[in-house]
Amino acid sequence: MQFQLTGQQIEVTPALRAHATSRLDRLTRLDEKCTGLSMVLSLDKLQHCADATLTTNGAALHAAACGADMYASIDMVFDKLAAQLRRHRDKITDKHPQEARDARQFG
Repeated sequence: MQFQLTGQQIEVTPALRAHATSRLDRLTRLDEKCTGLSMVLSLDKLQHCADATLTTNGAALHAAACGADMYASIDMVFDKLAAQLRRHRDKITDKHPQEARDARQFG
């Protein structure tokens, strides 16, 4: 998976990059078909914001979070992306495989 981390009005330190890449493993465990993640860290007055766009097979998932701490904002973004990825994965999986097989057999 390609991972792009940029900063707007903030320098991306190695500690921030390491924290984001450690959280990235959680998303790849949920779905192996993730192709890329683009994350932008920004600083607006006292708000530390993180915006992320995750591209998967057939969808682009976006999440944003702001908080008083950049590390907490990154954690909130990854939590939101994980929830969206679970919903997306559940939506595209076939929930009734046995009924679909029976319909093809008798139809």
